[in-house]
Amino acid sequence: MLARPSVKTCALFPALMLAGALVLGLSSPGFAQTQEGDEALIDTISDPAIAEIVDATGSDLSPPDPLPAAVFLRIEFDEGSLGGGNSDARMVELYEFYDGRFYEPIWVGEDGANSKAVSMVGILMAAEDHGLDPTDYGAAFLATLVKAKSPQALADLEIRLSKAVLDYGRDLSVGRVEPSSINKDIAVYPEGPDASELLLGIVTSDDINAYLGILAPRSDNYQRLKSTLAAYRSISQQGGWTRIPAGELLKPGMSQPRIASLGKRLVEAGLLEPFALGQIQNQTYEGAVVEAVKIFQSRHGLEADGIVGPATLAALNTSVEQRISTMVLNMERRRWMTDFPGQTYVFVNLADFELKVVKNLKTILTAKVVVGKPYNRTPVFSKNMTYMVLNPFWHVPPSIAKSEFLPKLIADPGAMQAKNIKILSSWKANASEVDPWSVDWQSYKGRKMPFKFRQDPGSQNALGRIKFMFPNKFNVYLHDTPSKALFERNVRGFSFGCVRVQDPLELAKVLLAEDPNWSMARVNAALKTGRKRVVKLSSPIPVHITYLTAWVNKDGAVNFRDDIYNRDEALSLALRNTRQLIN
Repeated sequence: MLARPSVKTCALFPALMLAGALVLGLSSPGFAQTQEGDEALIDTISDPAIAEIVDATGSDLSPPDPLPAAVFLRIEFDEGSLGGGNSDARMVELYEFYDGRFYEPIWVGEDGANSKAVSMVGILMAAEDHGLDPTDYGAAFLATLVKAKSPQALADLEIRLSKAVLDYGRDLSVGRVEPSSINKDIAVYPEGPDASELLLGIVTSDDINAYLGILAPRSDNYQRLKSTLAAYRSISQQGGWTRIPAGELLKPGMSQPRIASLGKRLVEAGLLEPFALGQIQNQTYEGAVVEAVKIFQSRHGLEADGIVGPATLAALNTSVEQRISTMVLNMERRRWMTDFPGQTYVFVNLADFELKVVKNLKTILTAKVVVGKPYNRTPVFSKNMTYMVLNPFWHVPPSIAKSEFLPKLIADPGAMQAKNIKILSSWKANASEVDPWSVDWQSYKGRKMPFKFRQDPGSQNALGRIKFMFPNKFNVYLHDTPSKALFERNVRGFSFGCVRVQDPLELAKVLLAEDPNWSMARVNAALKTGRKRVVKLSSPIPVHITYLTAWVNKDGAVNFRDDIYNRDEALSLALRNTRQLIN
């Protein structure tokens, strides 16, 4: 590796930076000048000390050929001009890559920018296709630099374009923000491409469009969302959707003037054939229009009752621009996900309150779920399910015991007995049972309780008859519940963070289908005993707990869900902050 400037040189760093700026002619953004102009700038250096530094650097340290020498100087003397929150780290990666090839450029030659540079600028200009922003990569400025001819201007193009490729490659493959940095509830840690590997791939690839294309998520889900994003942007350019006037609750059979607007909006959504508009008689809300509204409601997570109330009207009148923003956020989330979720896996979308089991790319089971309350948000993460527990005990988390049980015990020390909950002296294995009437519960209002609350197996157990374990730091799992009525709700955020499954025995049946040791007859027999039994899975099954507020089904149905945890808002803010750092 070529040596960094000496201690003596570093002591003159301010002068050195000035010299670098003069040598490279970077005093203004539109610096792509003629070669003669660039050479003239060198003549303006009057300070002998600065001239000596530039001369020594150019002759003793930099490569002998003009272009590699210019690339070397561009890296050495103008690192700060590229901007961005992680500019220093990116420049170190670039330095190491170019040092390893003795500063031989990959985007430019003696005659100017090569075809790869032109293609790469085009790719960056089209970054919006993936929900990214071309300005994050300086695409417009790079488009002007491809016309440069002088070694100094070409060196600037070389380094700016390489850094843009590193940023674009990272953003396209794993997203623009670190998921876990948004909040502690998102435990996802995607790894982006290695810088040297990415640039080496550019060097060796004959088709950089194809090469960079494999960095994007390869799932059909991502591609469908990408295609829909383009379609929605076209709708936006044409003026958006018809807005429906406010009015009283609209039920089937009613007549209102705004039904014409409703019908037009449904045609725009692709849910109603255009000829149906002419069949609307006397502005009556009936027939195909009602059925189209039900489909619309279903695709937006609303109760599909055909009644146009405040929630349905708000969804119908949400602008296409707002929907585009939501899709962009969810394309970012898709980039956090693995391309290989497993041959058989469990997929939970918290925002949709639904669980799926997928095998060989086909959904073999769907089930409603109840997820955490907005102030007990279920986290986002992936882990392997390794065992199930039949007739589980519920070891009540201390936070729930303090917030939920203590007020009841203060009012009635015998309150836990009706729920078959025992109070133990501590969390130790040899803890003894405590008589609740012997405890001054009022004294624990302002301090920690030493007790362990344990609910024994039975019909009232909060975990029901079975739980599915995929050990994780959040102590979150899937489980049965005695509160079956909650599954009839449209919005199902009622738990303390774990995920309740509507039909856990059906889930167990699917997951144990290929295990010869555990038939459902054996599972049912074990459940009838009322005793705890651990069932180890013959092979681990990946469980992916996700949060998606927009997606497109295989049949092209575009779905949106409410942001129940305000995670869209948090992600949007994080992306805006990232853009501020870049610009």
